Amino acid sequence: MSTHFSQHTAGPIRLHVSPDQGLSNEQVAQQASKGLSNGFPDVRTKSIKKIICDNILTPFNLLNVILGLLVFLVGSYKNMLFLGVAICNSFIGAFQEIRAKKTIDKLAVVAAPKAHVIRSGQKRQISVEELVLDDILALESGNQICADCLLLRGECEINESLVTGESEPVAKKPGDLLLSGSFVVAGSCLARVEHVGRENYAAKITNEAKYFKKPNSEIMTWINRIIKYIGIAIIPIGLLLFYKQIFISGQGLQRAVVSTVAALVGMIPEGLVLLTSMVLAVSVLRLSRHHALVQELYSIETLARVDVLCLDKTGTITEGTMQVDHVLPLSSVSTEEISAIIAALTASSPDTSPTFSALRQAFSQCPDWQCTNAVPFSSARKWSGATFAGKGSYIIGAAEFVFKGTLPADIREKMARYAASGQRVLILAHSAEGFVEKQLPQKPEPVCLLVLSDKIRPSAPQTLAYFAEQGVAIKVISGDNALTVANIAKRAGLPDAGNYIDATTLTTDEQLAEAAERYTVFGRVTPQQKLALVKALKARKHTVAMTGDGVNDVLALRESDCSIAMASGSDASRTVSQVVLLDSNFASMPKIVKEGRRSINNLQRSASLFLVKSIFSSVIAILFIFLAFDYPFQPIQQTLISALTIGIPSFFLALERNKERIHGKFILNVLQKALPGAVTMIINILLLVIISSFYPFNREEISTMAVIITGFTGLTILLKISLPLNLPRGALFFSLCAAFVIALLFFRPLFNLIFITTPMLLALAPMMAAAACVMFSLWHLLEKYAGSRKNG
Repeated sequence: MSTHFSQHTAGPIRLHVSPDQGLSNEQVAQQASKGLSNGFPDVRTKSIKKIICDNILTPFNLLNVILGLLVFLVGSYKNMLFLGVAICNSFIGAFQEIRAKKTIDKLAVVAAPKAHVIRSGQKRQISVEELVLDDILALESGNQICADCLLLRGECEINESLVTGESEPVAKKPGDLLLSGSFVVAGSCLARVEHVGRENYAAKITNEAKYFKKPNSEIMTWINRIIKYIGIAIIPIGLLLFYKQIFISGQGLQRAVVSTVAALVGMIPEGLVLLTSMVLAVSVLRLSRHHALVQELYSIETLARVDVLCLDKTGTITEGTMQVDHVLPLSSVSTEEISAIIAALTASSPDTSPTFSALRQAFSQCPDWQCTNAVPFSSARKWSGATFAGKGSYIIGAAEFVFKGTLPADIREKMARYAASGQRVLILAHSAEGFVEKQLPQKPEPVCLLVLSDKIRPSAPQTLAYFAEQGVAIKVISGDNALTVANIAKRAGLPDAGNYIDATTLTTDEQLAEAAERYTVFGRVTPQQKLALVKALKARKHTVAMTGDGVNDVLALRESDCSIAMASGSDASRTVSQVVLLDSNFASMPKIVKEGRRSINNLQRSASLFLVKSIFSSVIAILFIFLAFDYPFQPIQQTLISALTIGIPSFFLALERNKERIHGKFILNVLQKALPGAVTMIINILLLVIISSFYPFNREEISTMAVIITGFTGLTILLKISLPLNLPRGALFFSLCAAFVIALLFFRPLFNLIFITTPMLLALAPMMAAAACVMFSLWHLLEKYAGSRKNG
């Protein structure tokens, strides 16, 4: 092996080695010792330190600490108990998120792109971070280019859309630079690594393209808005209430501080954000048991809301393997010659697709022909070919693209007959002329038809039936013949599979947008058309999920609301997808959707509990700024009510099984559940104020009655959202009721409560009855309104 060195004044010593030999083990160690390796693995998840910081250093936790400090400074130490709830919430949220992180990191190793290098004359597979400067990369169709490199040998076509935004493949020849973050879509080559780690031209862009796609999450959007609105309102409300308690009501400093803190603590939905993170983290852990790697937490929510699922035929409906069924000669060329031609063609191509693998297996006796030029297959061209010395050029691919409508009617009829049975038909053609700039030679002549068939996945009919039952529209988008794909989809049990169209007939954006809604099966779709179809569906307010396993799916995967890749597919598809099916089994999809629905439905239910408290506390805090009464709650009382009616039940309910379909908008669903309870609680306190105007209850009696009526209403809300009661829900509800009664009877001093007197009981009894009537009436009205809005 000949090696020579060059010294650049602005860089390290370079090792220029033979592409066939690559670096030796000693040279690899030498480069790594100088720090010239590709760096550490890409971080797909937050560090443990960041998770802990994110769960502890939140705006509401900071506010809780300030409020706790104020209570401490005035000597009311037991009223600091609300800090314990915040600490527990942070601990639980961080613990579950760390568990999910560890699971994701382990699974990510399986799905992570690998680099193929030539070292010591042998081809090896290594992790991307083990690459060193001057390594020789062996690249082929579907590979991601993981470091800037210089093409040394071979030719290829590169998709640089993740780096430059341009979707058209770029032809590369020896001497051209290949940018990291781009993908090989056709051809193969050997290339020398020119930059590593942060020196790569597209390092930042690639990382953003991989992991920081903005999630399409209603929950995240609305929770952030709720936090923002409450955060803005809490300071002026607190200052005005404190001013009123001190300067108008004439309260002492301690009582004014304690009651103001109680009002503000009630406004804070401190567990809502952490509950959301925890629920989604638990979902990640559950999905890992079904061999699904979730690379973006909020994609679980998105997938649960999906109403259109775009599938590629290969790897989803079919197993991804093919077999040659028939060879139909169309000329005087003998069967033996056809076998030799196909064997020579497959030997000249690096294509490892299921089609070429089936052809290699069926035609394995390769003749000793000299290939002078080869055009690799690309999803845009739909054909590949090679020129052989003294033999001319041979092309194999889709007849529509090779002959562009010039085939005789009898050949088209034969093709249609086989396509109608769900088989794939390719044409082998010959021309005496060569390829010019990867363009078809003039006047190709048909040689034979090749009939191949896909194998339907056994689980496909059941999976497709599930989505049909759930109201999710399936769109099969394939580069194969439309009739072939339609018949395969029909065999797999896809409803309306006969509603298909050939995408080559869609020449305008308007036609394609109309077809996106109208048709079920799309054939002869180019990568750009896949992207346009996804955009068209999103433009019509659909939530679109896209599955794919090839580099031709990358653009559409990135555009979709939720992208799902097969682990057996290309580096490109796995890298840009939010969910990776590690067993490449489409049958896992219903489990993922069910897990998403469980998470979102339960989150909506639990979020309504938090909003009841926040709405109620915010409104009464404002009211008591103007009412001539003292604020009736203390922080420790708010802690009791929140823990028993919100904190404990929300965590249990959020992890229940729930298979209901998701309807409507997150915030509207939550408000529909929260408003009746919040309004009822507000009415309760106003009634208590009115009653206290006629009967001289003292401050402690009013406070105790406020706790009882608010706790009663909170437990009634919990009962309503827990219906229908099963054993776990019933046990939870009655345990919390018992805990509330025990607190009232045996822990009165701790919670600053007094014994219930007869006048108090006489006032509470009608208030409780009224509260139940008001709340259930409001629920009925809102449910009736929601039903009429849905039907209208």
